[in-house]
Amino acid sequence: MTRMPVPLPPVPRSPLDAQIPFHARPSRGAVLVTGSGGPAGIAVIRRLVAVGHRVVAADADGAAAGGALAQAAVTVPTADHPRFLDALLGAAAAYGADALIGTVAEELPALTAGVDRLTAAGVATWLPGLAAVDVCCDKAAFSTRMRAAGVPHPRTATRPEQVAQLPGPWIVKPNAGRGSRGLQLLDSGPDVVAALAADPGLIAQTRLSGREFTADALVDRDGRLVTVVPRWRDETKAGISVKGTTFSSEAVTDLVSAALAAVQLTGPANVQGFVADDGTATVVEINPRFSGGLPLTLAAGADVVSAYLAGIRDPQAELPFLWFTPGVRMSRYFAETYTGPDGSPVADPSSPLAVLA
Repeated sequence: MTRMPVPLPPVPRSPLDAQIPFHARPSRGAVLVTGSGGPAGIAVIRRLVAVGHRVVAADADGAAAGGALAQAAVTVPTADHPRFLDALLGAAAAYGADALIGTVAEELPALTAGVDRLTAAGVATWLPGLAAVDVCCDKAAFSTRMRAAGVPHPRTATRPEQVAQLPGPWIVKPNAGRGSRGLQLLDSGPDVVAALAADPGLIAQTRLSGREFTADALVDRDGRLVTVVPRWRDETKAGISVKGTTFSSEAVTDLVSAALAAVQLTGPANVQGFVADDGTATVVEINPRFSGGLPLTLAAGADVVSAYLAGIRDPQAELPFLWFTPGVRMSRYFAETYTGPDGSPVADPSSPLAVLA
């Protein structure tokens, strides 16, 4: 007996609907988005819903905020659980999803291992090569790759005896960490040596000066850059940008292009680095996923989410170059989502639509 997909409710009307011609609104299957509780997942869901896609939000946290923004929400195990893929396949079948967007880098190995099963179930994906993901997620390996490719990158030590050749001041962080977790700013060489000796999972780097940036990028399946949108990280909290400004820089664009080519990454990426006072740009790391500051890139006009989805559903699609507007500023604030006793979304009482109703 064939299981019939459960139809999702229509996309709720909002003021954004007026910006989307009726004939241009998507009519295909739903999009399954993982990591719906994180900043990147929430940004992806908001964009997809705004342009008319039906979205199924998936997260290991049943109360993830993105679930209240989508037409349906499912709770799935973490990627290291043996039933992770089974849960995603079940959600896709239940809600008629024909495409998957993952927003968590740690899920990529499990998703890649399950590509054949996802494809057989009619769920399209576009995942980067695991070799590229491994390099991006291993800071020591990333440093070696950048040095071999001649891409400017801070000098790095992985062992205590290497610290003597590493100019200070220093930043010490987990080799496989993310965000600002476990980060230490140290000004004493002996303290750096002690930190690396106490924990072999740490690395040390020369601390860079200048202005910090993140560049959102999308690379097509053939390795061609679809867009690079640099933005200043004007203010961050817990590693997430809360204030930022887009800017145009040939030096930063060239740096991002060289770094992405060196690791041979395709799909979405965010590249972080610094621009020194003399204009020299240096890359610090690449994350093989959408960034938490994605809303600013979208507001600046580069719809990397829609372009990525087009490439997921049609691997042969020629993605257009995405332009953006420099000088667009973002100031992030807290927002709330509400659900009722049965888990269904409840309207925001402070929204204009709720007042009008």
